[in-house]
Amino acid sequence: MGLDERKKKVLAAIVNDYVFTAEPVGSRTIARKYNLGVSPATIRNEMADLEELGYIEQPHTSAGRIPSNRGYRYYVDCLMERYCLTLQEREYIQERFAQKMNEIEDLINRSTNLLSLMAHQTAVILAPSVGRSTFHRIQLLLLEPTKALMVLVTNARAVEHQVLDIHPGITEHDLERVSRVLNSKLKGLALEQLRQDTFDEILSELSFHKKLAGTVLEVLEHLTSDYGGDNRVFLGGTLNILNQPEFKDIAKIKNLLAILEEGKVLRNLLEHPGNVGLNIRIGGENNHEGISGCSLVTSTYQLDGQLLGTVGLIGPTRMDYAKAISLVEFVAAALSRAIKQMI
Repeated sequence: MGLDERKKKVLAAIVNDYVFTAEPVGSRTIARKYNLGVSPATIRNEMADLEELGYIEQPHTSAGRIPSNRGYRYYVDCLMERYCLTLQEREYIQERFAQKMNEIEDLINRSTNLLSLMAHQTAVILAPSVGRSTFHRIQLLLLEPTKALMVLVTNARAVEHQVLDIHPGITEHDLERVSRVLNSKLKGLALEQLRQDTFDEILSELSFHKKLAGTVLEVLEHLTSDYGGDNRVFLGGTLNILNQPEFKDIAKIKNLLAILEEGKVLRNLLEHPGNVGLNIRIGGENNHEGISGCSLVTSTYQLDGQLLGTVGLIGPTRMDYAKAISLVEFVAAALSRAIKQMI
């Protein structure tokens, strides 16, 4: 059954009021604040219909009503008005991204803190996976007679460092030559798509340094096969969600904190956003009991069309969805531009 215009207006009023007051909403409140042109009695009848249809529900101790997950979903899909960031908000974000940073992790960490500050929710960002990135540059540096440092830089400026055991006779000149060959053969290739025939070609060209080249290639192979599941989730503003009235229950707080700190559930949600671009998961749509009382608003960020990661806000289902969507999309776009400028 579809909703007629009056029911839509009543539902929108309930969602908007509850989002900003965290108090169940009654018919008199709607009649007084939202100028629907009908009496409280008429609004009560509409609310009874909305409750029967599953769009609103009654808390145990209140005469008012609150939106259900179904009500929030209908509101987001059909009733919500788009929030446009103010000029001050846009300029504030742009100024923070204009500050120079050389490491992708520093950029993501700053983005997470900025997003949580602006939204007053908990921000989450999935960093780019090294295994899914494109090879940009490798450098081998002599540390001591039997140790070398391998520095791998991807197209997303993700940097990996690895100390290698090397033969005592290896010189800086040898390391530079191996680096040149690796860069010429691998630059621009997706790390997860490196093939054995590419490795064989490199080993053939570096036959006089076959052991050193083999050691480096083993590390690259490890990154491509194992690193993809370990891409890091950055959190910012954890206290923002814990300060919400929905999370005053100690058991709920402990459960939510465990999920946020362990990261596996969030990583899985962020790695599989559903669609490229904007995604909104409300309550049980997150498919995990521990965050069934939360909503997750995410947007992907990318480099030259390649998906790098996901930017998101997690908060109670009683979330200002319009503002959350605008902030997440704006920060994701700013992060994409900032990464491109770092390359």
